[in-house]
Amino acid sequence: MISPLATSATPEKQFGVSSRANVLHLIAPGEVGGAESVVRLLASRQRSLGARVGVAAIVQSESGAADLLKALEDAGVETHRVRVGGRDYRRERKAIAALCNETAPDIVHSHGYRADVVDSMHVRRDVPIVTTVHGFTGGDQRNRLYQWLQCLSYRRFDAVVAVSEPLRGQLARRIGSSHLHLLPNAYSPDEAILSRASARAALGVPNDDFLVGWVGRLSREKGPDVLLDALAHAEMPTGMRAIFLGDGPLSTTLRERAAHLGLGQRISWTGSVPNAGRLLSAFDVFVLSSRTEGTPMVILEAMAAEVPIIATRVGGVPDVLAAGTALLVSPDSPSELGKAIRAVLTDRGAAMSRARAARRRLDAEYRADVWADRYENIYQHARARAAQRLS
Repeated sequence: MISPLATSATPEKQFGVSSRANVLHLIAPGEVGGAESVVRLLASRQRSLGARVGVAAIVQSESGAADLLKALEDAGVETHRVRVGGRDYRRERKAIAALCNETAPDIVHSHGYRADVVDSMHVRRDVPIVTTVHGFTGGDQRNRLYQWLQCLSYRRFDAVVAVSEPLRGQLARRIGSSHLHLLPNAYSPDEAILSRASARAALGVPNDDFLVGWVGRLSREKGPDVLLDALAHAEMPTGMRAIFLGDGPLSTTLRERAAHLGLGQRISWTGSVPNAGRLLSAFDVFVLSSRTEGTPMVILEAMAAEVPIIATRVGGVPDVLAAGTALLVSPDSPSELGKAIRAVLTDRGAAMSRARAARRRLDAEYRADVWADRYENIYQHARARAAQRLS
């Protein structure tokens, strides 16, 4: 069943007059993830710059997306919870259409498969539609079918935003480049980054341990299994631990694998942690072991925390982590990853030098206000394209 739309505040009370586009973001959020972080940051920053902004979260329970919507409401963003039941897509589309009629957005901006394919394509055709493509996970035949349908739908969008150059190239081969834009993600902290001691206390980690940190969804494309194999290959020395922040379909399998590799007592599993970026200061090294990525927000969070980074050369990661800012390794290579971890352990001075260089690059290249202005330009392109389409 689809519940009535729950709205945080009326537009007249919350927003003043603005020359910026009135934007409605659509997302079917998970518990935690990069797309959710992008929506939270973009909508909040757009609101702070004077735009009228709403976020509609497509959820399956009254409490769905509670953390995301609360953070948005605290930033003054209008929120809507669209409750859906299973695959009743017809009623879901009607609810989104009703919301668009109610809020009269200048732009509908969708994020993710469900919002792209099920919802955005069924708003009024005189409303320009934009999507941000955060990346594709690959995987089994069903996932590849979903990816094909998603790309097929992009041909009818007025603007398609790729968050990395490899992703832009992949999309250009499928949908052409006339309405395709490249715009990597940006960073601005939701909360202050904790001190190392405070972050370790929050995670229950002793101050004198060398801590390898991993953050993300426990799923194949994120490569948590690669880090486990790397830790076994690296023969973890005394005083070295690893912690995984996140949850997902591989949770049980990974715990069993860790025990099989003899790592069970050296690894902590926290499950999903809201605003995990504030805790990255607890790590002596942050590892991104993904098999595929767009421009991962967690990399930007690690740069902000001035934590030494080891990451795989996938997606937009090499574009963000320029030479001298991190150690980059091949995907699906536990031996390479293990050697990189040992390099950080044995030469912490060099590792911290890279971490400081990464922070300087973040401050210079990934400012959220510039990023939001570039989205405003993309919206103007989308409005011009829609006007041409309707003429």
